[in-house]
Parts: sequence; C-alpha cells; structure tokens
Amino acid sequence: MRQNGISVIRPQKYKVTTDSNHSFNIAPNLLNRNFSADRPDLKWVVDISYIWTRESGTGPTL
Repeated sequence: MRQNGISVIRPQKYKVTTDSNHSFNIAPNLLNRNFSADRPDLKWVVDISYIWTRESGTGPTL
C-alpha cells in the first residue's frame, strides 16, 4: 500500500448536532402522514440533506 501511495480514510466519529432540549416552538404536523393531494401544488415537503464538500470543511478529504 505504501509503495502505491494508498492509504486508509478512517470515518469520522459520529457527532450529535441536534439539541432537543430547547424551548422553541415545534411546528405542527399538518399533513398527519396524508401525502395524497387532489391537485398539484397543494402539498409541499422538504428534506434537509447535508452534502460533504472540501470547502465546507465537514467532509472527508481525499
């Protein structure tokens, strides 16, 4: 591995970033798992995904 310049990339330890002990308001569950709609643009959802990049400094470096 050393002769070919191959090295191991170890995964980073899991870091908890969510603070559940807060006094902020929690948004109500308006859909109540009813995802069907009678017409387009009636219900919208979003997913928060984190994509690791070198610029953000939060992901693995190659």
